Amino acid sequence: MNTIAAISTAPGIGGIGIIRLSGEDCFKVLEKIFVQKKYQNIKDIKGYTIKYGNIVDGKEIIDEVLVSYFKSPNSYTSENMCEINSHGGIVIMNKILDLCLKSGAKLAEPGEFTKRAFLNGRMDLSQAEAVIDIINAKTDKEAKVSIEQLKGNLSEKIDKIRKMIISVMADIEASIDYPEYDLEEVTNARILNVLNDVDNLLDSLEKSFYNGKILREGISTAIIGRPNAGKSSLLNVILNEERAIVTDVEGTTRDTIEEFISIDGVPLKIIDTAGIRNANDEVEKIGVKKAKEIAEKSDIIIAIFDINKNLNEEDEQILKLLENRNAIIILNKVDLERKADLSKIMKLQKPIVKISTKTREGIDVLYREISKLFNLKEIAIDGETVVSNIRHKNIIINSRNNLNKARETIMNNMPIDIISTYLKEIIEELGKITGETVTEDVIAEIFSKFCLGK
Repeated sequence: MNTIAAISTAPGIGGIGIIRLSGEDCFKVLEKIFVQKKYQNIKDIKGYTIKYGNIVDGKEIIDEVLVSYFKSPNSYTSENMCEINSHGGIVIMNKILDLCLKSGAKLAEPGEFTKRAFLNGRMDLSQAEAVIDIINAKTDKEAKVSIEQLKGNLSEKIDKIRKMIISVMADIEASIDYPEYDLEEVTNARILNVLNDVDNLLDSLEKSFYNGKILREGISTAIIGRPNAGKSSLLNVILNEERAIVTDVEGTTRDTIEEFISIDGVPLKIIDTAGIRNANDEVEKIGVKKAKEIAEKSDIIIAIFDINKNLNEEDEQILKLLENRNAIIILNKVDLERKADLSKIMKLQKPIVKISTKTREGIDVLYREISKLFNLKEIAIDGETVVSNIRHKNIIINSRNNLNKARETIMNNMPIDIISTYLKEIIEELGKITGETVTEDVIAEIFSKFCLGK
């Protein structure tokens, strides 16, 4: 493979920037641009070694750097690798990358370093997918799930299931090859037992997706209410910063504001929406429509009401949106005199939290109610295999469908060799998780989601 190069650190200004190279000739490329302070032949430099020196363009010194050496097969990609640790200015990093490209490297594609690690057998496909999940993790729990997958937790489960199916297929082959021993009845009984065990394992993995999805995507949480009920103030209190504009002028929020917070290690995507009312302004009308659409699609609605004002037609529109939905009702401004008649709110039988966005009273209670609604404290991930990837979930569902067909075949006393067709499909499907039977198109799609330099 060609030697590839890319900037691995995030764009912007920082103390350190890293330019990464990988490939058989990466040390040859490096020697053209790197002058060691104390020269040592590449043959004598051990892997996991750092050398100090300068990156040069001819006789011009570009930067003072440290270079990490990783020799095949003991590297991230299993190829020869090096990482140039430069100062973290974008101009300097781009200059060094440009010198690498001029010296024989080619610009890496998104995710190409991890793709090479997969193609070279250092990790399977599910572990490679865990890498991008770790990078994108928004909470500790989400990161832990991804780290367990990177360690091979999911791969081990899938490998165990595939071996169980393969052993069953061996029994079927024996039954077909030696019909004189009348093994079919015994074989069928054993197959059913194994298939039931496999189904239990797959069922456990499929059910774990609920928790995995919550950890990966977060809980979509829409804050709705009529203008000036305190939606933006609530968002600011939750984030502990002045994220949204708060004024006495009604209709200030016309578009959505989205931010993530963490409750019990689970991400919540908080969406502040436009105040719901019968607007005359065309732009505000669009904002109100969007607010209602977001409320319909969200996992939970936080509906906020100003108890210092009587409920009106707009509040009743909001109450209708809460019917048959996960919702928490916020009664805001408890530090002021209560004027609202709460009878219509009480009829909904939704959790009610009294707060003051001015004094922060009741905010902890709101967090507890959200946690209780989704059993967030019950999401235990230490040492557990949690499926968080929709691709993996769909594969597991397809595998269970084929497993059920195999069981029906046995129950209907159909020829034993027909069962093999469905069992082969299960092995094929599960191999798509680890990458053993996946297509090039799927591989390309997965790694296209990675960032450059990873």
